[in-house]
Amino acid sequence: MDTYRLQSELQTFATERDWQQFHSPKNLAMALNVEVAELLEHFQWLTQEQSANLDDNTRQAVATEIADVQIYLLRLADNLGIVIEQAVTEKMEENRAKYPADKVRGSAAKYTEYQN
Repeated sequence: MDTYRLQSELQTFATERDWQQFHSPKNLAMALNVEVAELLEHFQWLTQEQSANLDDNTRQAVATEIADVQIYLLRLADNLGIVIEQAVTEKMEENRAKYPADKVRGSAAKYTEYQN
């Protein structure tokens, strides 16, 4: 995914509509939360099996919500000057240290449950 290209396209989209004034980090974070809630609605009350086997219409609706989440996340990162690839790389390094594969394989326990 070319996040720089997408961020540029989203910035242009917002600028053409004079929406920059509404895209403060606070507003984008709030909008992101709303979109995540809309994504969750599609899975509410489903069993594990049902959630893994969505019908075509629900799968498309989920894809649309995932896109909305990504759009707001990209706008938020762009507004705050956060390079998503760098942030993800750094977070994965932290996760590798907190969750070494030899200690956590097959476990859903939080890292605090097995660290000294």
